[in-house]
Amino acid sequence: MVTIRCRNTQFSNIAAVVFDKDGTLADVERYLRSLTLRRCQLLNEELPGLKDPLLRAFGVEGDRLNPAGLMAVGSRRENEIAAAAYVTATGCPWLDSLRLVQRCFRQSDQDLAHRASQTPPLLGIPALIQQLADAGLKLAVLSSDTPPNIRDFLETYQLHAYFQVLGGAEPGKPEKPDPTLLDTICEQLAVTPVQTIMIGDAQGDLAMAAALGAGAIGVRWGWPGFPPPLEGTVVVDRPEEIEVVG
Repeated sequence: MVTIRCRNTQFSNIAAVVFDKDGTLADVERYLRSLTLRRCQLLNEELPGLKDPLLRAFGVEGDRLNPAGLMAVGSRRENEIAAAAYVTATGCPWLDSLRLVQRCFRQSDQDLAHRASQTPPLLGIPALIQQLADAGLKLAVLSSDTPPNIRDFLETYQLHAYFQVLGGAEPGKPEKPDPTLLDTICEQLAVTPVQTIMIGDAQGDLAMAAALGAGAIGVRWGWPGFPPPLEGTVVVDRPEEIEVVG
C-alpha cells in the first residue's frame, strides 16, 4: 500500500490509480476542436445553417473548446445523438438523421487520421506514471474514448506497459460517469474502491469516485486558459503536485 500526497491532502493505503485519458493523460484540446469543426462543416454542407448551433452545442467557444462541454466530456455515441437531434429539428426523419451524422463523423475521422499522433501526453505525465508505477501501484485508464483509441495512444507513446486495465466506451455498455465502470475496473485490478484514486479533468470523474468511496483528484492541467469547473476535495494544476510519499 502507498501513501499519496496532493497539496494538503494525503491518501493512505492506496493500491491503484485510475486515469481518465483526454485532458488528463493526453493533450486533446486542439485535436478535438479541429474534429468538431470538421464534423460541423460536413453536416452544414448537407443542411446549411447547422454549423453555428452545432458548434455551440459541442462546446466550441471562439478558438477554445469548453472542457465541460459535450465534445470534451461526452462519448462518441452521445455526440452522435446530440447532433442527430439538431438534424431531426430540420424535418429529417430520426433514423435518416442518425445515419447522416454517423457518415459525417466517419468522414471527419478519416480527414483527421491517426488521432494518437495529434494528442501527445501532457507535460509531466510520463514522469507521473513512472513515479506511480515505481511505487508498485496498479494503473488503469477509464475513458469515454474507445478501447482501440486508448490502446493506440498508450502504444504510440510507449506507455502501454504501465497499465494493467483499460476501460472505454463500447456499444450497449454503460458510459461514464456510471460508477459501475469504475467498480468494474477495481474488480479487474483486484483492489477495492477505497484503495483506489480516480484522476480526471471532469466533474463526472470525481462523482464516480465519490459514489464508490474512492479517492479523487481533479486536474486542470489539460486546459490552459480555460480550466474545467471542478468541485472536489483536491484539484491540482500540475502533475508534479501528485507525489508518492510512503
